[in-house]
Amino acid sequence: MQAFAAGDSTLALETAAAVRSASQAVDRLRSHGAGGRGLSAGALDVLARLSTATDQGLSIGELARAAGVSSRNVTGLVDTLERDGLAQRVQDQHDRRSVRATITPAGLDWLDNFRQPTRRAMSAVFQNFTEDELARFRDLCLRMVENQQRIEQYLNAARQNQPPAS
Repeated sequence: MQAFAAGDSTLALETAAAVRSASQAVDRLRSHGAGGRGLSAGALDVLARLSTATDQGLSIGELARAAGVSSRNVTGLVDTLERDGLAQRVQDQHDRRSVRATITPAGLDWLDNFRQPTRRAMSAVFQNFTEDELARFRDLCLRMVENQQRIEQYLNAARQNQPPAS
């Protein structure tokens, strides 16, 4: 890392590598909890959001805004969940042009079966962390996400203000 940092401090690079490794470890444990069903983190997020929605479900746009991703991305995730019988598209009762996604009984069962092994895995991976450490770690990670979102907004705005390439 020292060579890559060109003499500057490597602490930020080392921290980024540690966060990436920790994220991969959590994802590996999460996938064990999925019991071989192969749901991506994004599909799991959509399924969890649908599980707390009203009977009318959520629109693709609402899911996209809540997850901070594109509607196109969410459409693909809903396609996957629908194919697996975990979610379904239903007609919006107030707008015939709009479709909403709802969780199916099989989706609720899947989440119930996923919940307990995931709790055990997360308890194990965060073993020997105090409540204060966990809260601090959560807050630091959320600050990283906020920084990333701010940087992305800045980069997107800068791209929009650039003249087209010739």
